Amino acid sequence: MSGQSITDRIAAAQHSMTGSAISKAVCKATTHEVSGPKKKHLDYLIHCTNEMNVNVPQLADTLFERTTNSSWVVVFKALITTHHLMMYGNERFIQYLASRNTLFNLNNFLDKGALQGYDMSTFIRRYSRYLNEKALSYRLVAVDFTKMKRGIDGVMRTMNTEKLVKTLPIIQNQLDALLDFQANPNELTNGVINAAFMLLFKDSIRLFAAYNEGVINLLEKYFDMKKNQCKDALDIYKKFLYRMTKLSEFLKVAEFLTCLFLLQAPSSLLEALEQHLASLEGKKTKELSADNSSSDIVNRRSTNEVRSHMSGKQGS
Repeated sequence: MSGQSITDRIAAAQHSMTGSAISKAVCKATTHEVSGPKKKHLDYLIHCTNEMNVNVPQLADTLFERTTNSSWVVVFKALITTHHLMMYGNERFIQYLASRNTLFNLNNFLDKGALQGYDMSTFIRRYSRYLNEKALSYRLVAVDFTKMKRGIDGVMRTMNTEKLVKTLPIIQNQLDALLDFQANPNELTNGVINAAFMLLFKDSIRLFAAYNEGVINLLEKYFDMKKNQCKDALDIYKKFLYRMTKLSEFLKVAEFLTCLFLLQAPSSLLEALEQHLASLEGKKTKELSADNSSSDIVNRRSTNEVRSHMSGKQGS
């Protein structure tokens, strides 16, 4: 199906008559036309989120209402529009989404009436789960990981150990939900799914940058941590290595955008981390003190290895 349907035109006309410019823009951004939402409608909705007299909950609810449509095209475009506003709209938009008890409940969505309905419905279910997770992350930490300050004096690099150990698993969960989209190049068959994938691609780069900087900070602190913190940190690092592989696979789908490539995290470092944790678990304090001179050498060498191997990815 191409172009606006009669239903789309009637809906837009109704909103024009009732004077609801926002509802009309949402309707036009989420037509049955098999292409991504048009820039002019997205730009208008972004502008609306910055206007203090605009009712953001009403705007969000209008988008939620569009996800109750039976057409995969309309639902997918409503999710894309929501994601776009989360990324580029005023922060109060994502704040409202994070304040809701529930967002998208599309786990059972299936469009049986369209040619691509079955295939696209699968990606709608996955995409909605990611947007739910993105909003949940904001609720838990009151920040969008894709927008936080980066660099050596950034949020993740300066975070203290206790907060870092709690925050990194939240990033992991959001990245997992993103990577679960799992689209192959031959499944990016229309402008709608392509628009969604491009937003996910942009989020993946920014999300990984925060994740990577947090892991650098974690490893630099590792040899000064308590035993329980070392256990948590080692588990986080092992999961990080696994997600590096998964992210590389995801980025291969966007090879036409590969001005970026990932350096592999040092798996060899894992042995040093495991040995340090074993020493904490297997030796008494006096024994550890006796080994301080040699242990300090290992600590400095390992920390330098962390910096040299991983800092190259900070520009990602």
